[in-house]
Amino acid sequence: MEVYFDNAASTKVLEPVKDIVLKVMTEDYGNPSAKHRKGMIAEQYVKEAAEIIADTLKVAPKDILFTSGGSESNNMALIGTAMANKRSGNHIISTGIEHPSVYNPLAYLEEQGFTVTYLSVDGNGNISLEELEQAIRPETILVSVMYVNNEIGAVAPVEAISKVIKKKNPAILFHVDAIQAYGKFVIRPKRQGIDLLSVSSHKIHGPKGIGFLYIDPRVKIRPLIYGGGQQRGLRAGTENVPGVAGFGVAAKFMYTDHEKKMSAMTELKDYMIERLQEIDGVTVNSQKGNLSSPQIVSASFLGIRSEVLLHALEDKGIYVSSGSACSSNHPGVSGTLVGIGVKKELLDSTLRFSFGVFSTKDEVDTCIDTLKELLPILRRYQRG
Repeated sequence: MEVYFDNAASTKVLEPVKDIVLKVMTEDYGNPSAKHRKGMIAEQYVKEAAEIIADTLKVAPKDILFTSGGSESNNMALIGTAMANKRSGNHIISTGIEHPSVYNPLAYLEEQGFTVTYLSVDGNGNISLEELEQAIRPETILVSVMYVNNEIGAVAPVEAISKVIKKKNPAILFHVDAIQAYGKFVIRPKRQGIDLLSVSSHKIHGPKGIGFLYIDPRVKIRPLIYGGGQQRGLRAGTENVPGVAGFGVAAKFMYTDHEKKMSAMTELKDYMIERLQEIDGVTVNSQKGNLSSPQIVSASFLGIRSEVLLHALEDKGIYVSSGSACSSNHPGVSGTLVGIGVKKELLDSTLRFSFGVFSTKDEVDTCIDTLKELLPILRRYQRG
C-alpha cells in the first residue's frame, strides 16, 4: 500500500479538477482579454471561479485577485501594502513561526528601511495578545500572522488578533497567510477583521501554480507586476485560466459538506496522535481536536535524524515531510520547532504527517506498523 501523508506540501488533484483543466487547455483555450467568442468563454471561467471562491468567504468576487500561488500572494500582501502605505509608517509586526514566503519579503522590506517586530510563541505555537498589543506603535502599518502553522498545525486566533489591532489603531492592516487554513476552516474575512488573505490551490486538491489574494476594497496596495492592466491593474499578465477554473472546482468541493469532511480529518489526526504515542521515544508536537488544524501532525523521534527516517519510510512506500516542502531542500533548524521549545536533540529528528480528504485509518495503521518496525533498526544503526 502506498501512503501519501505529505498533503500539507501538495495534494492529488480531484478528477473533476483534472477534467476542467484539460478542457480549458484543449478546447476553451482563448485569451480572456480577447474580444471574440473564445476570449469571452475563457473570461467566463475566470468570473465563475472568482464567484465560487468569493462565496466560500462571503466577500465580493471583485476582491479576489488571482496569483501564481501562495508565495506570490504573501509577497503582494506584504510588499504591495508596505510600499503603498509607507507615508503612514514603517513598522510591521509578524511572528517567529512564519513561512519563508513571509519571512523573506519582510527581510527585503527591512532592507528598504522598514522595521519588523517578531512576536514569540508559547509551546503550542500561540502568540500572546498582550505582547501584540505592546508591540503596536504609532508608526505600525501592517500585522501579518499565519492562520495555521505549516509545520505543527497551530491555529492562530485571528479574530481576537484583529480586535487587538483595530482597537489600538483601525488603520493598521491585518494580513493572514491562510495557505494551510483555507478549505480546512470556515473563514469570514469581514467578520474576522481580515484585510488581506493569502491562499494556494494545490493545498486543497487543486492545480499547482494558482492562488489568490483577498484584498479588502479599503486596502491601499501597489502591484508587483506591471504590464497589460489585467485584474484591474493589480496584476498584469494573462490569467492562468486552466488553473483558475480548476481552483474554482476544488474550492467548491472542499466547502461542500465541509463540516463532515473536516470532522473526519480531525478524527484521523487524533487517531494518528494516539497511535504515535504508543511508540517509545516519540514526542508529538501537535494537539488533538480543535486545538490544532485537522490535517497536520508533527512528531519527533528521539535518536534518529529526520532525513534518515523520511527515506526509510519512502523505501516502504510511505511519503512524509521533514519540514516545509517549500524550503526543505535548504537544510537548517526549524524556526517553528525552536520557537515552541522543542528540545535541541529533537530539532533534527522531527517529521510532519499531513492528511488530505482521501486519507484513511488503514493508511495510518500501515504507517504506524512500519514505524514500529523501522525505529529499533534505525536506532541501532545510528548508534553504530
